[in-house]
Formats: sequence, C-alpha cells, structure tokens
Amino acid sequence: MVSAGVLVAAAAVAALAVFCGTDPLRLGSMVDFPGFEAHVVELPDAAEMPPHADSAERLRGAEIRFRGEVQGPESVAFDPLGRGPYTGVADGRVVFWDGARWAYFAHASPNWTAERCGGPKASPMEYLKDEHVCGRALGIRFDKRTGDLYIADAYYGLFKVGPEGGLATPLATEAEGVRFNFTNDLDLDAHGNVYFTDSSILYQRRSVIPYTLNC
Repeated sequence: MVSAGVLVAAAAVAALAVFCGTDPLRLGSMVDFPGFEAHVVELPDAAEMPPHADSAERLRGAEIRFRGEVQGPESVAFDPLGRGPYTGVADGRVVFWDGARWAYFAHASPNWTAERCGGPKASPMEYLKDEHVCGRALGIRFDKRTGDLYIADAYYGLFKVGPEGGLATPLATEAEGVRFNFTNDLDLDAHGNVYFTDSSILYQRRSVIPYTLNC
C-alpha cells in the first residue's frame, strides 16, 4: 500500500511540473519570445561517436594570443597566402592581424560609420543596441581559389568581398521569400559552393544574446 508521504511527494512533483510548464509568473528565460519551440535533439550513442582526434592533448599546451586586443571576435580565417588571422569583431568590421597590429579589412553594413559603430567600448555588450545598423560579421571563410572572403552578417545576410577588402557586396538576403534574420556561420566546399546557416526567422541576434548570456 502506498504511504501518504509518497502520495504527497508525487502530487508535489506533478504540481511543480505543471507550474514549470505553464510558467504563470513568467519566470522562464524565453517568456519574451512568443512562438518559441523547444525541440528534442537525439544524440548518437557514445559508441558511434568518432574517436578522440587529439590523444596527445596538444590543446592543453596552446598559447592564448591577443587577449583583450579585439572585442567580441567570432569566426577565424586565414587567407590563401596564410596571412591572418582574420575575424569579425563587435563593431561590425572584419579585421586582420598584419604581423604588428589589428587592421581593418572589410565590413558588410552599408550604414557603417566610425562615429556610430567604432570602438573600443567598455564591453562587447555595449555594441548590441547598434548591431542592426553596424552589422555583425559572424561566419567568415576565404575561397582559396579566388581570395574572396565570404561573410555571414547576422543582420544583412550573405556577402562577398575581394582580396583587397572594403565594403562587401551582398549575395543573398532571403530564401524562398523568407528573409534571413540571424545569418550565422558558413563554409565553402572545394567547388566554391557556399553553405550557411540562419539561426532564426523570428528573432534577431541583439534580442537573443542577452538571454543566452543569462541562462
């Protein structure tokens, strides 16, 4: 026979599940994102995972470079001549290490100005309010055959800029009538085909990032 204590505990668990599921006090991290849906991701069995690629643990001996010299660096790339690294930073630009300093290389936003977008600021978070104007270069990859740099800008879409840099040229801002709203990362195959991701059709990066940092 089930004891009263077990029944009380079961009832408490059920009540807690209902409370968390309905969130009547709007305490959840996604309450400001109507239409948000969580999807279960089934991970492969551990036996199906690839073997350890760095059995010597070489990353443990890696040197940390450029700490505090660039704000909010994202994807890292090297050009076909091995120069770099290149990276997208918080103020919307793509910069590169020229061997002595970080120098401007490119930007995607046609509205970028040094007065509004330029840094440095006290924190990368201070750029969020102007990201939709200044742009935010997230994924970057070079076409090793041509030297062109492809840029996935979070707000403006997919871009390309030549080996000389400067203002990038837009390539795509939508697919099948749906505008890109959070263009994120990209890659190129050996034939020059570009693959890229758009993280949301509903929310922009500047709306989501504060919530992800607080979770």
